[in-house]
Amino acid sequence: MSEKRDYYEVLGVDKSASEDEIKKAYKKLARKYHPDLNRDDPKTAEEKFKEVNEAYEVLKDPQKKAQYDRFGHDAFAAGGNARSGGGAGFEGFGGFDFGAGFGGGFEDILNDFFGGRSARKSNGPKRGADLQYDILISFEDAAFGKDTEVEILRTENCSVCHGTGAAPGSKVETCPQCHGSGQINQTARTPFGTITHASPCQKCKGKGTIVNDPCKACHGTGKQNVKRKIKVSIPRGVDNGARLRIGGAGQVGERGGENGDLFIRIYIEDHPIYTRNGTEVIIEVPISFVQAALGDTIQVPTLDGKVDLKIPAGIQSGQILRIRGKGIPSLRGNGRGDEHVKIKVLTPQNLSSKQKDLLKEFGDLSGDKVNPEQTSFLDKLKNMFK
Repeated sequence: MSEKRDYYEVLGVDKSASEDEIKKAYKKLARKYHPDLNRDDPKTAEEKFKEVNEAYEVLKDPQKKAQYDRFGHDAFAAGGNARSGGGAGFEGFGGFDFGAGFGGGFEDILNDFFGGRSARKSNGPKRGADLQYDILISFEDAAFGKDTEVEILRTENCSVCHGTGAAPGSKVETCPQCHGSGQINQTARTPFGTITHASPCQKCKGKGTIVNDPCKACHGTGKQNVKRKIKVSIPRGVDNGARLRIGGAGQVGERGGENGDLFIRIYIEDHPIYTRNGTEVIIEVPISFVQAALGDTIQVPTLDGKVDLKIPAGIQSGQILRIRGKGIPSLRGNGRGDEHVKIKVLTPQNLSSKQKDLLKEFGDLSGDKVNPEQTSFLDKLKNMFK
């Protein structure tokens, strides 16, 4: 198995990178390697995409990042205990590292003492895991919203045995070793006094029950992988990278526990003519030299269709005109942004002899007149060379 790459190398950032820099690098790479945008080689893109997501999940979290900086990939091996196995955080009596208080440090001490993870949870209900699904939508769908469906693969209770793991008609027995608790208690003397350590029952694997005749459909696991179509309502004005939560659509819970949630990560396709800044949209529109000099009324595309826009005479290249209320709807429902039209004046090319003569005549008629902006620039040049 190939060795994992350094997370900082994966995202292309230094260890001193800020949270914003890490987030920016992640967004850029996530878009670059998104499988929907790499249809020529989706397998390689998916591997890269997963690698980028894994690195970001660690480096975006200050606590996980600190663990990674200290222990590297070993920080998340064997269940994520950065100090198990190697004795880190224990250097004789008085050398315990309690981390951020007793919340996690005491469990780590038990791990060091017993050589494994202590069983903190009883054999009761357990919430199912959350799922994440990435979806690519158009610029317009992000602006105006859309109802769509996503197909996900998730774990559910077996439809044959209904999650018991036993073949229909057979009995599920209570484990005689742990008496249905799923745990075996062990008592040991430590420098802190007598400590009772609960570990999973080896006979029933922590389930508290034993199945002698396993269900053939799920091989006794009580679970099946099922494809489901989930309806997703994309809200108006959603932005790139937003995450939607669909409660209870994740993995099934265990022993009567509630299901996990499904999180939909939104990615927005680039638009051929628009760029976006929050609820504002920006478009660059080219006009001719004559239109810029004399003024004109032109048609400009908006998200709602074409509108007439008046170009004032004498407009300069780079100036911006605003069309109110033609931007992105606010996610909070309070109106819409504006559309900003950036004017680009095109300099005439491949002029005919007659056109050149007319422009020369125009220049002669202008004489030595210069506009205020030119005067200001010439004054600055004079001051520089005094």
